[in-house]
Amino acid sequence: MEKSRYPKFTFTWLGGLVLFVGLIAGTMLVSFFNVFWMFVFKEDLQQKDWFFMLANAAGFLAAIAAFDFLIVRPSTKMKLNFNFSPTNFYTYLLIFPMMLGMMFIGEFITSQIPTTGPFFGKYYEFFTDLMNQMTNNPVVMVITAVVMAPIFEEIIFRGIIQKGLINKGVKPLKAIFFASVVFGLVHGNPWQFVGAVLLGTVLGLVYYKTKSLLLPMLLHGFNNLCSSILIFYAKTESFADSFKVSEYIILAIGILLFSSFYYLFMKKYKVHYSEI
Repeated sequence: MEKSRYPKFTFTWLGGLVLFVGLIAGTMLVSFFNVFWMFVFKEDLQQKDWFFMLANAAGFLAAIAAFDFLIVRPSTKMKLNFNFSPTNFYTYLLIFPMMLGMMFIGEFITSQIPTTGPFFGKYYEFFTDLMNQMTNNPVVMVITAVVMAPIFEEIIFRGIIQKGLINKGVKPLKAIFFASVVFGLVHGNPWQFVGAVLLGTVLGLVYYKTKSLLLPMLLHGFNNLCSSILIFYAKTESFADSFKVSEYIILAIGILLFSSFYYLFMKKYKVHYSEI
């Protein structure tokens, strides 16, 4: 049997700690650079639109590099590597409608979370202000949300956490669920948590079935692109508000799309890619 070029590492609490410390270290490095820049050039880079994108990239890269050098290479004698192979056109015809269906379902569930009240009201205002700051520059937001986030986040949550748990012997559905919940928690607010968990589940299923990390990256980018388009042109992240239809219609369409294409992809679609 041909030896796999992909390392069979496992994910444990130690790996999670390494990812977290790497993320903090990368972010702090950028912050220190900003302090140095302020001291020398009297300019605060945090006021620049691209600084958030730089800090975000530095944190993720440091986390991935830390996991690679401290966990993967010592245990497998191989460097961190993933399968990014494309697939046939029929696969895309199944996974994108399935993803869109879950996006509709996630929107409906998220809309049931309160945005007013003593706790949710202030939290929602803070979250809204933060999102408004991030969307001041459309180019930076698209690069960050549609390109960088799908690449870095899929490497960490699907490629490292989910795959590492499955390599450890955790049942695939449990590994997918765990990675999706952590994916939701890191978003830091209840409104994105629900959608992130649901969407992370779809991304995890697609990755487990196809073994290619390219597909969840594309789906993740598709989800973020749809949100960006709604924000820029409709000034809302809601499909229901954008199309002037009931939330229940969006939910019904979502259930129909997801259930139909989930069945076709998971039950009828027999191609199961292998990693060699």
